Amino acid sequence: MASPLVAVVLSFFIPGLGQFYTGQMVKAIVLFVLAVVFGGLSTIMIGIPFYLLVWLYSMYDAYTAAKESA
Repeated sequence: MASPLVAVVLSFFIPGLGQFYTGQMVKAIVLFVLAVVFGGLSTIMIGIPFYLLVWLYSMYDAYTAAKESA
Protein backbone atom coordinates (compact mmCIF):
# COMPACT_ATOMS: atom_id res chain seq x y z
CA MET A 1 0.00 0.00 0.00
CA ALA A 2 1.56 3.26 -1.19
CA SER A 3 1.11 6.53 0.64
CA PRO A 4 -0.05 9.40 -1.63
CA LEU A 5 1.94 11.94 0.41
CA VAL A 6 5.18 9.96 0.11
CA ALA A 7 4.60 9.51 -3.63
CA VAL A 8 4.16 13.26 -4.15
CA VAL A 9 7.23 14.13 -2.08
CA LEU A 10 9.37 11.62 -3.97
CA SER A 11 8.21 13.03 -7.33
CA PHE A 12 8.81 16.56 -6.07
CA PHE A 13 12.50 15.83 -5.64
CA ILE A 14 13.00 13.51 -8.63
CA PRO A 15 10.36 13.27 -11.38
CA GLY A 16 9.42 9.63 -11.83
CA LEU A 17 10.48 8.49 -8.37
CA GLY A 18 6.88 8.58 -7.14
CA GLN A 19 5.87 6.33 -10.03
CA PHE A 20 8.70 3.96 -9.12
CA TYR A 21 7.38 3.95 -5.53
CA THR A 22 3.88 3.05 -6.73
CA GLY A 23 5.17 0.27 -9.00
CA GLN A 24 4.83 1.98 -12.37
CA MET A 25 8.32 1.20 -13.62
CA VAL A 26 7.94 2.08 -17.32
CA LYS A 27 6.20 5.37 -16.56
CA ALA A 28 8.90 6.17 -13.97
CA ILE A 29 11.68 5.66 -16.51
CA VAL A 30 9.89 7.70 -19.19
CA LEU A 31 9.22 10.63 -16.84
CA PHE A 32 12.78 10.58 -15.52
CA VAL A 33 14.28 10.55 -19.02
CA LEU A 34 11.97 13.38 -20.13
CA ALA A 35 12.95 15.41 -17.07
CA VAL A 36 16.65 14.91 -17.81
CA VAL A 37 16.23 15.83 -21.48
CA PHE A 38 14.14 18.93 -20.78
CA GLY A 39 16.43 19.85 -17.89
CA GLY A 40 19.34 19.79 -20.32
CA LEU A 41 17.39 21.84 -22.84
CA SER A 42 16.61 24.44 -20.17
CA THR A 43 20.05 25.92 -20.83
CA ILE A 44 18.61 27.27 -24.08
CA MET A 45 15.28 28.24 -22.41
CA ILE A 46 13.07 25.96 -24.54
CA GLY A 47 13.18 23.16 -21.98
CA ILE A 48 11.95 25.11 -18.97
CA PRO A 49 8.20 24.98 -19.65
CA PHE A 50 8.40 21.33 -20.74
CA TYR A 51 10.39 20.40 -17.63
CA LEU A 52 7.81 22.12 -15.44
CA LEU A 53 5.00 20.22 -17.17
CA VAL A 54 6.77 16.88 -16.67
CA TRP A 55 7.51 17.75 -13.03
CA LEU A 56 3.93 18.76 -12.24
CA TYR A 57 2.45 15.78 -14.09
CA SER A 58 4.82 13.45 -12.27
CA MET A 59 3.62 14.70 -8.88
CA TYR A 60 -0.06 14.58 -9.88
CA ASP A 61 0.18 11.11 -11.38
CA ALA A 62 2.12 9.72 -8.41
CA TYR A 63 -0.53 11.05 -6.03
CA THR A 64 -3.46 9.64 -7.98
CA ALA A 65 -1.78 6.26 -8.52
CA ALA A 66 -0.97 5.94 -4.81
CA LYS A 67 -4.49 6.99 -3.84
CA GLU A 68 -6.00 4.35 -6.18
CA SER A 69 -3.81 1.61 -4.73
CA ALA A 70 -4.74 2.52 -1.14
